[in-house]
Amino acid sequence: MHLVNHPALAELKKEGATKVKVAVSDIDGVLRGKYLHIDKFEGAAEGGFGFCDVVLGWDMLDVTYDNTSVTGWQHGYPDALARVDLDTARRVPWDNGVPFFLGEFVNADGSPHPVCPRQTLKRVLARAEKLGFQVMTGMEFEWFNFRETPHTWAAKNGAPPEPITPGMFGYSLLRMADNPGFFNALMDDMLAFGVPIEGLHTETGPGVYEVAIGFSSALEQADRAILFKTGAREIAKGYGIMPSFMAKWSQKYPGCSGHIHQSLSDGKKNLFFDGGNARSMSPLFESYLAGQVACMMEFGPMIWPTINSYKRLVDGFWAPVKPTWGIDNRTASFRVIAGSPKGTRLETRCPGADVNPYLAMAAVIAAGLHGVEQGLKLTTPPITGTNQGSEGVARAPRTLIETTRIFRESRIARDWLGDTFVEHFAATREWEWRQWQDGVTDWELKRYFEII
Repeated sequence: MHLVNHPALAELKKEGATKVKVAVSDIDGVLRGKYLHIDKFEGAAEGGFGFCDVVLGWDMLDVTYDNTSVTGWQHGYPDALARVDLDTARRVPWDNGVPFFLGEFVNADGSPHPVCPRQTLKRVLARAEKLGFQVMTGMEFEWFNFRETPHTWAAKNGAPPEPITPGMFGYSLLRMADNPGFFNALMDDMLAFGVPIEGLHTETGPGVYEVAIGFSSALEQADRAILFKTGAREIAKGYGIMPSFMAKWSQKYPGCSGHIHQSLSDGKKNLFFDGGNARSMSPLFESYLAGQVACMMEFGPMIWPTINSYKRLVDGFWAPVKPTWGIDNRTASFRVIAGSPKGTRLETRCPGADVNPYLAMAAVIAAGLHGVEQGLKLTTPPITGTNQGSEGVARAPRTLIETTRIFRESRIARDWLGDTFVEHFAATREWEWRQWQDGVTDWELKRYFEII
């Protein structure tokens, strides 16, 4: 279909829209966007539009990296070409129904930009398609909600924020009733925004919720996931609430996960299901799982991207700390959910809520499909109970710099993601680590200021 004939453009013209909101993902999974006048947007829909490439060359606080080569001061931060994906058309219910589109970066010749997060996922999915697979995924997030605004939080200068509800009360109808407007707006506005929610409930911890986003093809799911994180924050503002998707905001409480459910399809049926297998797992499923067990740690910074990510990986809490697998076992990193032809799938429980959905999804799918390509077999039995059977499995690294070094040297990551992406993303994580090294924390002040 020629872009000028796309139904989304026809709809805008029919209704006489005057402006459109567009957004792209930066490296950290923060949506960066702008409004475009309808005349500008119509041109952008056909030929793309200029978007400063600094969004691929700075961190989440807009500080430019000093160690990257793809983008940087040495290039003068020119406009990169951003292409609108008209198939992502939707309306923003909490912003007067303004039309909204996601975009992605391309090179001047129209080829995919090597470090654009959305394009990185698309490269992995294109390889899956060549193998004959459609990747289906569903994402879950846990996140805390606080009775704060950006101004009140800044005024506290790092003091503990105030959760919207007290206590440890998972699956609580009572706590849902404390903020019914916000709770229902998440369900209703997200559905109108093209982000259907399968389930929403309170989790264990003060003010913490968990959401399950409707299962879909992988690219659509990553779009939904990044839009959910942004949309939840925008909806919450109307209720005086500030969500946080930090992996671990307090040592006292469980961390926040970003679980990813996956299956492979041929377009007609779920290829992970095999009714003749005692576990209902097809050989394809076993190879996919074996790939993640074998090499998920090589993609570590894509599923644990921040300094804080590793504070979630604590023994004795819910977050798994070893690359283990189990049958319907939530203490494993890779939870096999098998039984029905439709519902058989893998839940990868390693990632935290702080992920860039495009990159986390690219990582888990690449690791799984590596196992398929190589015909890997499961060499360890499933764990049982609370990590029983995992005694000989090496623990995940505890710091961002450790996983980044493994990632940079990974032959598998380079094969699936490309040398340019691996070098650039590794450099951004090394930058993040340096910011941490230079910072002086409240923990240090409390521990050393008076006594040492």
